Amino acid sequence: MTLERDENGKLPAYVWPGGYPIYYLDNENNVLCPICANKEGMSTEPIAFDVNWEDVSLYCDDCSKRIESAYAEEEGGE
Repeated sequence: MTLERDENGKLPAYVWPGGYPIYYLDNENNVLCPICANKEGMSTEPIAFDVNWEDVSLYCDDCSKRIESAYAEEEGGE
């Protein structure tokens, strides 16, 4: 997969068509949310991405925020 940036040089948070939420991986296999993947000055660069289809327990290894899933919700909704 090629990491394609938008016209502002940012990595997207969602794929199109569909609007499915994306997460990124760096070369140390850390999971990154789109916000952290776009941070300048990170020690490693994102090298891959995928859609978080159903993992309700996928968290960013940098900021610890939960990464939204396309089809699953946490107990009680979020």
